[in-house]
Amino acid sequence: MPELPEVEVVRRGLARWVAHRTVADVEVLHPRAVRRHVAGADDFAHRLKGHRIGTPSRRGKYLWLPVEDTGAAVLAHLGMSGQLLVKTAQAPDEKHLRIRVRFADTVGTELRFVDQRTFGGLSLHDTSPDGLPDVIAHIARDPLDERFDADAFHAALRRSRTTIKRALLNQSLISGVGNIYADEALWRARLHYERPTATFTRPRTMELLGHVRDVMNAALAVGGTSFDSLYVNVNGESGYFDRSLDAYGREGEPCRRCGTLMRRRPWMNRSSYFCPRCQRPPRPSRLS
Repeated sequence: MPELPEVEVVRRGLARWVAHRTVADVEVLHPRAVRRHVAGADDFAHRLKGHRIGTPSRRGKYLWLPVEDTGAAVLAHLGMSGQLLVKTAQAPDEKHLRIRVRFADTVGTELRFVDQRTFGGLSLHDTSPDGLPDVIAHIARDPLDERFDADAFHAALRRSRTTIKRALLNQSLISGVGNIYADEALWRARLHYERPTATFTRPRTMELLGHVRDVMNAALAVGGTSFDSLYVNVNGESGYFDRSLDAYGREGEPCRRCGTLMRRRPWMNRSSYFCPRCQRPPRPSRLS
């Protein structure tokens, strides 16, 4: 699934091409694309028609389009294959086009939601006073957010009594970090994914957060990570940070730091990639 850099790339594209435009009409072409909007497709379309889209926002992996003067927002669930594309009205429909949003202006482009696997979708939700959709109010700030509280994160990390990769993927502790960037940051920090969070000192936490930010900013600079054609920006272009990955997907290849062959281990229905020399596993705790 897309992580913070990929979602931020899409948000920036929407800010350029969709923000401050008024919706002329909405066409829902597949009911699953609005299944999270419990009132149904007709209500979804009706509540958007005639309203202006505000500046797109993001928290972690979550992206939404404020609907001005309504107190609501369109929350985008990209799922495994969801794409928000800006296309000219004359462009041929994509095979897996699910929702089309037309605008009441002469720009000549429309917003399309395309989703091959239909795991994603769009839905309307009420927002809190700070503009956050109510259904994601529990999501923590992400490490690129200027209001992210590193000290509070460290305290929560110490209290969580878990292991570090589980903590990085816990969106109520820190948002936006997924499997790819967790592995990359842990490799940079020379930390094993099973390192207990209770052992983290404040300097160690701050160092790890620095690596998380660095790897995400590096991915953002090249459009994110696209292993296939499913993760694209609003113009349908893939990012290419996959060429710069140091850990994820590099099983059997030499560690770029020490030359030891990288390993992969099954982990929580995913995989963890690490260097067995640079990222030594924690010692088993002794029973007293």
